[in-house]
Amino acid sequence: MVLLITVVALAAPLLSPFDPTQVQVDERLHGPCQDNLMGTDGYGRDILSRIIYGARFSLSLSLAVVAANMVLGLLIGSTAGYLGGMVDEFIMRTVDLLMAFPGIILALCIVGVLGPSMHNLFIALVALGWVGYARIARGLVLSLKEQCFIDAARGLGGSGWYIIVYHVIPNIVPSLIILAAMHVGHAILAIASLSFLGLGVQPPTPEWGTMLNEGKQFIFTHPHVIFFPGVSVTVTVFAFNILGDGLRDLLDPRARDIIKT
Repeated sequence: MVLLITVVALAAPLLSPFDPTQVQVDERLHGPCQDNLMGTDGYGRDILSRIIYGARFSLSLSLAVVAANMVLGLLIGSTAGYLGGMVDEFIMRTVDLLMAFPGIILALCIVGVLGPSMHNLFIALVALGWVGYARIARGLVLSLKEQCFIDAARGLGGSGWYIIVYHVIPNIVPSLIILAAMHVGHAILAIASLSFLGLGVQPPTPEWGTMLNEGKQFIFTHPHVIFFPGVSVTVTVFAFNILGDGLRDLLDPRARDIIKT
């Protein structure tokens, strides 16, 4: 399912039957038919075309958010776990402080201050998203730093940063990749939620949350306008959650216990 969604997102220009931003007022609010398999929205735009292009925007933005969160959390958590002492204390107390804030509320505040746009939405979702990765990376580093190969690297004169980059990080990346795969669905849902509230991707960009926002006024009279974007979000989030669970069980069964802690 994830592979199919990815192919659809990458091949959007080839698969889309119409221009997703083309307004045709005389074709507005048509139900599903032979020409428009999912019908048209309030501006006469083909919903199927907008769903296909929406997969591209939602997937690319969510992957960028998750990648940025993982890299930041990996670097910060590895540094805290390996160096220890005051550095570890300062970083982890900062992480504890940030984790006390509800993520979606802080994202709303950031986008509200900076203004609604895709760039600001990215900043808002990265502002707190890295802290979970940092905590897990630190825990993994603490379990690795006393291993024999780390002691050997120290004995050969390796500096702290050299050991972190070449010995510690490669050994904890697989567990974080599994966690990242599980978080792609959460990122897609957060992006759609903020866009639905008018604080994320802005019209006429074909993004699923924006489509839900534009179609909510037709929920009782023309439910197809909001039904198909909603199903797209649900199916995609479910698919990535299943992928994350599968990767965890396949590549690192022990990660189940680590992630729960």
